[in-house]
Amino acid sequence: MNEVIIVKPEKCVGCNSCVRNCPAPEANTVKQLDDGRFIVSVNNDKCVACGECVRTCNHGARDYIDDTDECMSHIIKEKLIIVVSPAIKAALPTKWKGVLDWFKGQGCTIYDGSLGADICTWAHVRAIEQETVGNIVTQPCAAIVRYIETYQPKMLQNLSPIHSPIACAAIFIRKYLRRNNPIAFISPCIAKKLEFEDTGLVDYNVTIDKLIEYFERNGISIPVDTSDNFEYKFDELQGQLGSIYSRPGGLRDNIWLHDPEVNITTSEGVHKVFGELDMYARMPESKHPQVFDVLSCEFGCNVGPAAKTNQTVFDVMAIMRKVERDAKNRRKSGFMGRGDDKLFKRFDDELRLSDFLRNYKPSVPTPIPSEQQLEPIYAKMGKHTKEDKEYNCHACGFDSCRDMAIAIARGLNTPENCVIHAKSVLLARHSALTLQHEKLAEITSECLELSGKLKEDVTNITSSMNSIDESTSATKERAAVVKDLLQNIVTFCSENPTMDSESVNQLIGILNMTIDAFSALDDNVSITNESSEAISNSISEITSLVEDLNKVLVKTTE
Repeated sequence: MNEVIIVKPEKCVGCNSCVRNCPAPEANTVKQLDDGRFIVSVNNDKCVACGECVRTCNHGARDYIDDTDECMSHIIKEKLIIVVSPAIKAALPTKWKGVLDWFKGQGCTIYDGSLGADICTWAHVRAIEQETVGNIVTQPCAAIVRYIETYQPKMLQNLSPIHSPIACAAIFIRKYLRRNNPIAFISPCIAKKLEFEDTGLVDYNVTIDKLIEYFERNGISIPVDTSDNFEYKFDELQGQLGSIYSRPGGLRDNIWLHDPEVNITTSEGVHKVFGELDMYARMPESKHPQVFDVLSCEFGCNVGPAAKTNQTVFDVMAIMRKVERDAKNRRKSGFMGRGDDKLFKRFDDELRLSDFLRNYKPSVPTPIPSEQQLEPIYAKMGKHTKEDKEYNCHACGFDSCRDMAIAIARGLNTPENCVIHAKSVLLARHSALTLQHEKLAEITSECLELSGKLKEDVTNITSSMNSIDESTSATKERAAVVKDLLQNIVTFCSENPTMDSESVNQLIGILNMTIDAFSALDDNVSITNESSEAISNSISEITSLVEDLNKVLVKTTE
């Protein structure tokens, strides 16, 4: 699938809000970066483009792609057909006419999407009357269609075969009005891009949000109209009650206008409708309503993810009531507004139901891992007991630990993204660090004690070395005096003829040996002095290192 929902990685903080609000279980992929951050990207093959993640991301990390810029560049080359959703009246209550007038000024032809909704209603009513359909799920919502195709393909037998309102409008324009210009659809829906890619009936999905951004970026000013008049001069008929399709239950209300006996159940909102679709899939056919009218957006298309509106739901519903009254005034017949009208008579005369039917593209759902396959995943998440596996804190964005384990098994998430697991790992590391700190404190204390003794020993060694220096200096001086004295005696004995020659020679020999001994002593004293100096230098260095060691040990203790 082409990219529709996009991610801005530099803005993603890994808060899992997108995962938490996404109805598609395989649409998000969580990865941990080298710096430890978590980034959530989009798995476009499994995304239903409901836009809920764009709506709920508080960090601006999610956005979407539509065809606004391409459409605007095409206007210059060729005149376009503009089909506009009735939701524009609720999203831009004072500017919707000005927007359409601007497109008219560019040479475009303007068609009311409500007319396509009226055709859609007509087709459903006739198909139910003729019993050509069984119990059906409505499909004007493209996100619902993609969800069923991707995650509940068995439900395709229940998905209404009748095209959406915009597709019905496009078929009417091409097949019955024989207009072949490119068609652009203006709406608050992101997912319509998927429908247009599948059906090929519409060329450009132009969202209200991106359209207003385009106008602001290009300095285009749209005039304000504060009137309550919802009439507009379209290039074809303006729709009737199809104009309320964009509110919750809009299709239901249109069908009931023609046949109030049809059993219809409604559901809307991503946190409700998709779970109920899964429930529908599990239920026996006998429990299904005739029509299950469903929308992805909680308040309908009027407050869609690309609506670009500051309107509250109360503002929107008030506008829809006015639109409904205006549409009812355009109906020409029927008791209390019910029954056939001239528009339906025209459809009966001119349209063929078979022209407005579509096919769907089922996919093969990803198999759900067995409990045995999930066991090693649970182990990686630090979940070993039944209580661990049912912690279900929802911090990861999933409804249960089991759903998270399934996502990890499918390669869509990582155990490190489990907050409980991460906390248990941090606690274990904290305990280990605490033990290491206690051991370090013991070692530091011992080192400080040894350091004190070392300082005392160094002081003693220094004192001893000072004594050695003094002793060697005195010995050197004394040895020099004795050596000189002995040399004088030798000289005297050698030169005194009165002394016995043999005794003199013996004495001289002893004296010379003594002189040599004192010379050796003098040399040893010199060496001792040199060694003493080297030792003193080493002691000074040791003393300095001990001081530094003490400082570090004291700081560590603190």
